[in-house]
Amino acid sequence: MSTSGEFGPVQVAAQAGRDTLIANAALPGGRVGDAIVRFTAGDRTNHWIVALAFICTALSGLALFHPSLFWLSNIFGGGPWTRVLHPFFGLTMVIGFAFLVFRFYGYNRMTAADWRALPHLGEVEAGRYNAGQKLLFLLWMTCLAVLLVTGFLFWRPYFAGYFPIPLIRVAALLHSFFAFVLISFVIGHVYFALSVRGSIWAMTRGTVTLGWAWRNHRAWFREVTRAARTRSGTD
Repeated sequence: MSTSGEFGPVQVAAQAGRDTLIANAALPGGRVGDAIVRFTAGDRTNHWIVALAFICTALSGLALFHPSLFWLSNIFGGGPWTRVLHPFFGLTMVIGFAFLVFRFYGYNRMTAADWRALPHLGEVEAGRYNAGQKLLFLLWMTCLAVLLVTGFLFWRPYFAGYFPIPLIRVAALLHSFFAFVLISFVIGHVYFALSVRGSIWAMTRGTVTLGWAWRNHRAWFREVTRAARTRSGTD
């Protein structure tokens, strides 16, 4: 099937993988039309596993962080169960995010152009991910690396006994600080996902409208449509 627009006629696949133009896709508002596959079913499943693990890790960690938040431990069956489960929630989150790194790191590497674009977000044509999204991805990688290492240092009863108390105290401080940073930025991530219309649809249904791609990631839109034109032999 072919469609036409600013870039001329392009070939639209009936079914396709990531970053491909497809026809007769479900669109927000009950509409059907041409769309771009932004996330595959595997991508979305991986994302929501990480999101759920993050929520469980954050809530259980906050319950252990301060007595005023200990009531959160009721979600997990009380204090002892919260202490037992928290590290395993964290490991699940790290492992899940490792798969996202494997699949998306190439898209999220900061370039010289990205650093120049940072003061002008919204004014430059963004690729698949803009500079702010790439920095968030880098922040996730950094925070999870620190949280993983420091968490092992005071994980009782398995590893804490192998390390001196002063090191465990420093690890606990760093663990709390980077957890706070990560939680803060995830709240911002959720805010922007909700405020940019069509973003949640992309992470639940996998596709975005051509208009969404044009407004938010114009350089990516051009790449996808150019590839579709190449496949159709119109270049």
